[in-house]
Amino acid sequence: MVLPALKLGTLALKTLSKPVAAKLKQQAAIHPRFRQFIISIAQANHRITTRMQRRIHSHATDVEIRPLNEEKAVQAAVDLIGEIFIFTVGGVIVIFEVQRSSRSEARKEEIRKKELESHGKDTEEIFSILLSVMSFHVVLREKDDGLAKEVELLRQKLEELEQLAKARGLSGIFNFRNANAEDGKLAKPT
Repeated sequence: MVLPALKLGTLALKTLSKPVAAKLKQQAAIHPRFRQFIISIAQANHRITTRMQRRIHSHATDVEIRPLNEEKAVQAAVDLIGEIFIFTVGGVIVIFEVQRSSRSEARKEEIRKKELESHGKDTEEIFSILLSVMSFHVVLREKDDGLAKEVELLRQKLEELEQLAKARGLSGIFNFRNANAEDGKLAKPT
């Protein structure tokens, strides 16, 4: 809502600057001191533009330039003042628009930075959780390896006991491995 009103306001300012420029022209032509000042400005502008045109068209530049008569000088100066005023108002409007646009872009960039920071924090949290899961996995693996070693150690001790029992003739007492396997076979068909 602000942008269309702002655009409309700048257009109104440009439109209003033309009558103000016309009023400046009118006042410049009336006041004698100001009139003399603008005549000198108009004569200087006439000399500069004439020299530039001669250089562009490759004419002699050392030829004397005839000054404008007083009425033409006043009219040229008044037109120059009006154009300068309109150009100044237009320039101020352009500068204002550029600053407004840059502020808007700065706000958008700040929002993008905040979003990136938010995503960065989310990523850090995810990374922290991932590290926790990985360390938990390492702990579980270590426990699993420890349990596997204990099972292997128990298996070795059981084999040693069986060998000792066979050596002493007590194989029937420690032959529960085969009995368990036969019980498992019998249990499967049901």
